[in-house]
Amino acid sequence: MASSNTDAENYRSFMNEDDVKNINWRYGSAPNYDVVDKLFQEGRTKIWPRGSLEEKVQTLVKTWEMELFHKVDNQDFKTVDVDNYTFSLNEKRKLGGGYISLLQTSLPEKFRCFDPAKETLDSAHRAFTTTFPRGFALEILEVFSGPPVIVYKFRHWGFMEGPFKGHPATGELVEFFGMAIFEVNENSKVVRVEFFYDRGELLGALVKGSNSDEVAAHVSSSCPVLRNTG
Repeated sequence: MASSNTDAENYRSFMNEDDVKNINWRYGSAPNYDVVDKLFQEGRTKIWPRGSLEEKVQTLVKTWEMELFHKVDNQDFKTVDVDNYTFSLNEKRKLGGGYISLLQTSLPEKFRCFDPAKETLDSAHRAFTTTFPRGFALEILEVFSGPPVIVYKFRHWGFMEGPFKGHPATGELVEFFGMAIFEVNENSKVVRVEFFYDRGELLGALVKGSNSDEVAAHVSSSCPVLRNTG
C-alpha cells in the first residue's frame, strides 16, 4: 500500500516537497488539500489509530484519488501498477480518470442530470468544485479484508454551497456511501479497482432547486481552484 504519511501531508502519501517535483500536474501545480482536510477533520465519524489497517487503507485511497484527479502522466503514478490496472464501476469496464469515470451511467441520455459523455475531465471537475467549494471529503468507515484484496466501505460528503448544472446552491450536506475493492500486487501497487454505489444518491441531492439561466451562467463563467477532492 501507499507509503506512510509525512508531516507535509497528514492524509496522503507522496506529497512532500521532493515528491511533488518534476510532476506534470493537471492544473499546473501540486494540489493543496488544506480546505478539504479541515472539512474532513470536522465531519468524519471515524478516527483511526495511526498505523492501523483502516488508517493505511484510508491513506491509500486518498492518495489514489489525488493521483487520479491531478496527475497527467501514467509514469508519475506511485499507487498504481499502470501496466496491469483496471477500473470498474458497478460493472466491468476500463475507463479514464476523475468524475468521468466515477459517474458513468447506462441511463438514457434524456434522464441524465450529469452526462459523462458530454463532459471533459476539466469541465466535470469544474462543475463539482464549484458546487463544493470546501471540497468533497472522504472517509473509510470499515475495512473488511486487508491486502492483497482490500474490501472497504466508504463515505463521501460535502456542503452544496455553489450551483450545479443550473441548479442553485442549497447549503445542505450532501453525502453518499458505497463499497469498493482495491487489489494490490506484491509491490503494494493497485492493479484492480471496483466501486459499488448509487450515483443517484449523489446527483439527486444536487438537483433539488430550480434550473435557471442565471445560475447556469454562473457555473460556466466561474473558475475555482480545482484542488478540493478527497
